[in-house]
Amino acid sequence: MVKLIRACVNILPKPLRELYYKYEEKWLYLFFGVLTTVVSFVSAGIAKALLEKAGMGDGIVSTVSTVFSWICAVTFAYVTNRLWVFDSHASGAAEITKEAASFYGGRVFTLIVEAAMMGVGNGLCKVNYWVMKIVANVVVLILNYVISKLLVFRNGGEAKADK
Repeated sequence: MVKLIRACVNILPKPLRELYYKYEEKWLYLFFGVLTTVVSFVSAGIAKALLEKAGMGDGIVSTVSTVFSWICAVTFAYVTNRLWVFDSHASGAAEITKEAASFYGGRVFTLIVEAAMMGVGNGLCKVNYWVMKIVANVVVLILNYVISKLLVFRNGGEAKADK
């Protein structure tokens, strides 16, 4: 995947290529973060539609659709972050389980942040669901990077050329 991204980057003008390679880990995180957000929004939209069709109230719809989208998005994010963003060196069942538990634990914290933001913003303050979802996802994206970089994948390196 990184090779494909680099092939695309290499067609850019030299100043843009240099900017990409200078901050490659952050660009990869942003790229996969956008894809993770797509997974989150699509799964949230499906859950929201099904729950509304079932006649659930706004608070339940917001909370349950957020939890469902979280499960889908976090699983996608763990795989992409581990393989392509933070170049994880964890190996063996024990190390990978510890790393995954740490990743999911960090995401539980940001799930609580997102659910609270959705419950207050959409449920209590009646901010449009999708506007609130975008605001909450920006906050969560930043928190997730910091947690991943400082706590989960701290022993990984920058993305490697041989990936």
